[in-house]
Amino acid sequence: MQNKPRFDRNSPEIKAYLRDVAQTFTREGTLIAFETCMPGMTVPIPLDESRITALDIIPDGTIYGGTSGHQAHLIVACFRGLTGLVFDIGAVEGATQCAAVCCGAKGVVAFVNGPKGGRAVSTKLVRLFGQDFIQEWGVRRPAIEDQGECAPGEAVVDAVALASRKQVVGTTTGHVFALDTDAPKPRIVGEAPGKGKIAVGSRGGVFGRDEGDSLWRYDPERQALERRAVKLPAGDWSQSLEWAADPHDGLLYTADAQGQLFSFSEAAGFSAPLGRTMLKPVGPMAVTFDGRLFGFCGAEIAKMFSYDPQQREVTNLGVAVSIIGRRRYGYVFGDAVTGRDGELVFGENDNGGHLWLYFPRIKSRA
Repeated sequence: MQNKPRFDRNSPEIKAYLRDVAQTFTREGTLIAFETCMPGMTVPIPLDESRITALDIIPDGTIYGGTSGHQAHLIVACFRGLTGLVFDIGAVEGATQCAAVCCGAKGVVAFVNGPKGGRAVSTKLVRLFGQDFIQEWGVRRPAIEDQGECAPGEAVVDAVALASRKQVVGTTTGHVFALDTDAPKPRIVGEAPGKGKIAVGSRGGVFGRDEGDSLWRYDPERQALERRAVKLPAGDWSQSLEWAADPHDGLLYTADAQGQLFSFSEAAGFSAPLGRTMLKPVGPMAVTFDGRLFGFCGAEIAKMFSYDPQQREVTNLGVAVSIIGRRRYGYVFGDAVTGRDGELVFGENDNGGHLWLYFPRIKSRA
């Protein structure tokens, strides 16, 4: 005699439960999680060294990044043509965290932290796009060169490359610094607290969190740092800032500690609140070519969200899951960039971290 099933899958209660579970995960678009290797050819970066915490991208779509953990690694990835790989450039000696990666015209500058504080390291660009990785496998690891401390004894918080890719501006826990990408020796340009991410504004100024509810502004042309240059809008600013820039016009997006989204331009200042994410705090974000903002919100088990400036709506896209290849769930993310063709790329800040490519749903014509 066969045992009766414990649950009736056709019952309204079970159907409702399965529907709710399905809606918990990615609801629109497609996420693909990519290991830190060339599948079938190399092994991924070790679990406790693979938290992806920094990303940048060059015009041909090649992505550069840095990891954190027992050791910090520099990585390069390409998903164009006959590539499809993440290549481990190498571990940075004495570093356990990569705070930022900035690409220049000829090389890459990464900012790492370790027991002795923060410093800059540099390496040459690795040319992946255009190579045939079906027939042959072979990439030379360029040397990683130490460029020195950014500020004596202080950890690096963040750094950004200017639009020209000739200069980088960064912040430590107590100072603002700059360097030229062709000769990447850091030089201190002013004193200011380092609190979270910094961003390049729509007119080329660099903005970071200052004391109180304000932002400092660094003018790269005049090499001048202005403290408390911009007042933050009404909100809860008790946590570090995240930023995302629209690649079309440089409009910046940020959020307060309660998940309220704001836009910011150097000409018009801050907007009124645009909407609120379903969880807090707001993590890494990026803007695709049609102006939609995508990002993650929530601690430990983050959900993906989008903001459509045309509809002025915040949408819950669910917890990240990749079902292509090997199934993987994503809960914590460290950085984001906009890909060459408008896709979004997120670095997973977790053991066994993956690069996540997100292809948004293309909306139907009205």
